[in-house]
Amino acid sequence: MRLTAICLLLTLLPARLAAAPPPLFGISFSGADGNTLSVPMQIALLLTALTLLPAVIMSVTPFLRITIVLHFLRQALGTQSAPSNQVLSGLALFLTALIVAPLASEIHRTAWLPLEQGALTQQEALAAAGKPLKAFLSRYTREKDVQLFLEAAHASPPRTPEDIEMRILIPAYILSELKTSFQIGAVLFLPFLIIDIVVASVTLSIGMVQLPPVMLSAPFKILLFVLVDGWNLLVGSLLKSFSL
Repeated sequence: MRLTAICLLLTLLPARLAAAPPPLFGISFSGADGNTLSVPMQIALLLTALTLLPAVIMSVTPFLRITIVLHFLRQALGTQSAPSNQVLSGLALFLTALIVAPLASEIHRTAWLPLEQGALTQQEALAAAGKPLKAFLSRYTREKDVQLFLEAAHASPPRTPEDIEMRILIPAYILSELKTSFQIGAVLFLPFLIIDIVVASVTLSIGMVQLPPVMLSAPFKILLFVLVDGWNLLVGSLLKSFSL
């Protein structure tokens, strides 16, 4: 409600302010004719960009790999809804913030601060911010996936990783992260699958047909995971997979 009221108040600003508005958050939005956009239009563009922020966080950051691996773990343990989706998403979000902190600091130092000081234009700042981002994404992207999207877009092969366009690099990164997370999930399933097989064999051999083996194997899987300090091992392995 407060955000709606602020937007309405900004819409009712005098025409004099709308004709020459100050930059919003230090960023000046310009139209095709070079004139600065009005404050309500700047607010609309920023709100539109904020709606895309969750998709960016979920797909162009380590959040993608971490959250898939954590959901695989929950399925392997057979605990259904424990931990809950909110807990897993919160853990993935904080781990993502820890991993991308150096990248965010570099972008802030090389792009945002020079933009605020007037040393770079908006286009130059975007180009400066794109260099460390491309380097980060390229580090975890397979060449096979990049080649796939280059062929799909009918684009010429880049000479260096820095020459890869974002429209090619981002979907290639997502595809590579999906493959990596599924590989980790398959490895996670193996020890718990062995426990399921052993428990199912024992229950069938003693004639306990009506009792689901999953109910008996779940406590053993949880006990094994706790004894080996599974959370510490899993989170540590995820962090190491991002060279942290």
